Amino acid sequence: MWSLQAEGSAKAVIVIVHGALEHHGRYKWLSQMWKSAGYHVILGDLPGQGMTTRAFRGHIDSFDEYLTAVRSWIAEAYKYSLPVFVLGHSMGGLIAIRLLQQEEHDLAGVILSSPCLGLASYPSRMKNTASKILNLVHPKYRVDPELTPEMATRNPDIKDEDMNDSLFVTKVSVRWYRELVSSIKDAFDEIPELQDIPVLLMQGGDDKIVDKRPVREWFNYILCSEKHYKEWPGLYHEIFNEPERENVFLYALGFVENRLKTLGYII
Repeated sequence: MWSLQAEGSAKAVIVIVHGALEHHGRYKWLSQMWKSAGYHVILGDLPGQGMTTRAFRGHIDSFDEYLTAVRSWIAEAYKYSLPVFVLGHSMGGLIAIRLLQQEEHDLAGVILSSPCLGLASYPSRMKNTASKILNLVHPKYRVDPELTPEMATRNPDIKDEDMNDSLFVTKVSVRWYRELVSSIKDAFDEIPELQDIPVLLMQGGDDKIVDKRPVREWFNYILCSEKHYKEWPGLYHEIFNEPERENVFLYALGFVENRLKTLGYII
């Protein structure tokens, strides 16, 4: 877990939850933007990814391992005695959703960035059946997720960095995949259990990794009394890495600062 301190008096704390296969280091730009805007930032690497010490990378026994990690990050954010926001990208968004469906947290709001609520491409029926069998007899069997930097962003600088990033997970276990698919289903099945919390959901309009149709469907059904949906036409999956990312950040910043004004904080 890492903590970045805003210069001077901070307005709130942003907890960033990264997505599948990646790590916290890919959020340096976004973290700096929040820090420069007057916010503390808490972020870390999820179990089996990035710089975590787990020997078997790309594997989890249960999706709950991710929830446990993010709970600890939120607990760290509370130490500042400031409003706390969670920003979850892709699988990180799914983690935030599942956490808020299982229990209530003292959060000022949540930002979901292209949340993983449906995949743009699923394995064939044969591979899917094989994954269910392997999940029982050989859950650590690893496969290629078949995701590339070109599918994630149009930003050439980010793509170049990703091609040489040794911390990327290149193989995932069948247990990891089955837990992901199961959690997506749970996110829909337990929509009524979602904590009533202000939500900003931003989705890439030309996402090659997440299917935006179930994302919009999930958003339409949630019962939160304050919710905002913003689709960014032409943007790929990683909206905070796209060439238009400054506009994306300013939109998210506007959501956060409006929430702080509503809560009685002077911005």
